Amino acid sequence: MVRVGVLLSGCGVYDGAEIHESVLTLLALERAGVEVVCMAPDIDQRHVIDHQTGDPAPETRNVRVESARIARGPVRDVAEVGADELDALVLPGGFGAAKNLCSFAVDGADSVVDPGVARLMGAMLDAGKPQAVACIAPAVMATVVRDRGESVELTIGNEPGAIAALEAMGVRHVTCDVRSVHVDRERRVVSTPAYMLAANVCEAADGIEAMVRELLALVGADARTR
Repeated sequence: MVRVGVLLSGCGVYDGAEIHESVLTLLALERAGVEVVCMAPDIDQRHVIDHQTGDPAPETRNVRVESARIARGPVRDVAEVGADELDALVLPGGFGAAKNLCSFAVDGADSVVDPGVARLMGAMLDAGKPQAVACIAPAVMATVVRDRGESVELTIGNEPGAIAALEAMGVRHVTCDVRSVHVDRERRVVSTPAYMLAANVCEAADGIEAMVRELLALVGADARTR
């Protein structure tokens, strides 16, 4: 059976994984009949946000523990997951991707990526295994690829500041509408804007479902060449 990793970054749009995007990703993968492996870094969140008020909260939360809320149970420590265990990897968005998986939210083009995340994503690139990134998660891929001295084609929607930061990291940006995806066939990376552009969950769902289809098509192409 095809095994796809889903790399989460907490639970909640402002300080973790975007819940709609994460659930839509899990739903599309399950409907496709693949085995899902949920994972997250075992680290403290950069900060905690009160999602009612949008203000910082005076507490500490663990990214892996919070991610288990979305996964409905324990998730793997990303530092312990090998590329040889997976056929593909998906990163939903949410500010946790840009705060906990990497530091793009505060450092922009000088973003630093979590070591466990960098190791796994780099190993997937080395193995030529497909990866997909939604919403702000292309910033994580951009950081990993920049640190390897390479480049990648990605979409992050049409937000000028985010586009400029990614391009400063060496990304070849491709503007897409909310229901579209971009596929870098050389790097085998699929991206979609999701809530960078989506006005509602239906728009986000269309893009994420298309992203998962393209990702699994790349996996299927791999299987046909084995």
